[in-house]
Order: sequence, then C-alpha cells, then structure tokens
Amino acid sequence: MQITDAVEARADIDQTRTAAMGGSFGGYMANWIAGHTDRFKAVVTHASLWALDQFNGTTDHSPYWRSIFTPEGQAENSPHHSLANIVSPLLVIHGDRDYRVPIGESLRLWAELNATFADEEGKHPHRFLYFPDENHWILKPQHAVVWYQTVFGFLGEHVLGEEPTTPDVLR
Repeated sequence: MQITDAVEARADIDQTRTAAMGGSFGGYMANWIAGHTDRFKAVVTHASLWALDQFNGTTDHSPYWRSIFTPEGQAENSPHHSLANIVSPLLVIHGDRDYRVPIGESLRLWAELNATFADEEGKHPHRFLYFPDENHWILKPQHAVVWYQTVFGFLGEHVLGEEPTTPDVLR
C-alpha cells in the first residue's frame, strides 16, 4: 500500500482510477486488500487463496503451507474473515485443473460473494471467469485472449466508467 501511496502522489496519476490485481499468492493479497480497503475501484483476483483453513489441506504443496502458517496464523490472516468489508467489485478467475490453488478457493469466494452481496434479483457487481481445462495459469492462446478481454472489460467498466463488455465467445 505504501507503493500505491507513492505512485498516487505523482502528478501524472489519477488516484481516483486505481485497481488492484494479483494471481496465486498475489491473488491472496488482492483478496486481503479487497476486505481491508475501499480505495480501489476494482479488484482482479486470479487463482487466489481465500480461506486458509480450507486451502492448507487441499493444495499440492500442503507441507510447505503447513510449515509457514500455524492454525492461529491461518485464522488471523485468512481473507475470508473480511468478506463483509468488501466494497470494490471483484473479478474472480480460476482454472479447474489448478492443483497449487484448487478451484474450491474461488468457488467458495464466489459463493460467499453471491450470498453476501446479491440483491433480490441475484445481481451484484462481482464477476467470475472459469476455465474448465486450464490450470494455475491460463496457457492456451485462445483462453489468454478471453482472459485479457475480460480483465480489460471489467477494469474499463469499474475504473474508467466505460460501458460493460463481454468477450464474444462468452455471450
């Protein structure tokens, strides 16, 4: 956040049009930021950790995570505890064949966003982009195009005030 403060202090930066993005552990940070500040107009979270108690036993590298997070550390630092504080619209992205950060992290985040923020008609500002045959990173060229189109469309809508867009292949 100190880097964001420094960048926003520049004369050539419009501090009213900022977003946060992260993937993998950076996605964990994006989720954490989403629940702890309202300064970003949008947050993009890709292949991200949401509930550390759930994640710790499902990742393909569980011994490592168990060595750095005690149960107390998991409880204290898990983004899911700050769900109710999320103000910025989130774009949640995940591949179903992700074994480093299993899809259950994003599915739980998506379910909790829906349960917490949907109005009577089921509408809310959050979006979910799911790739059934991708892993931790989106590697197929045609999927990368959809990824970028979706991210730029989401940021255009929420940060720049543009009309919402959806890639043709998703309509």
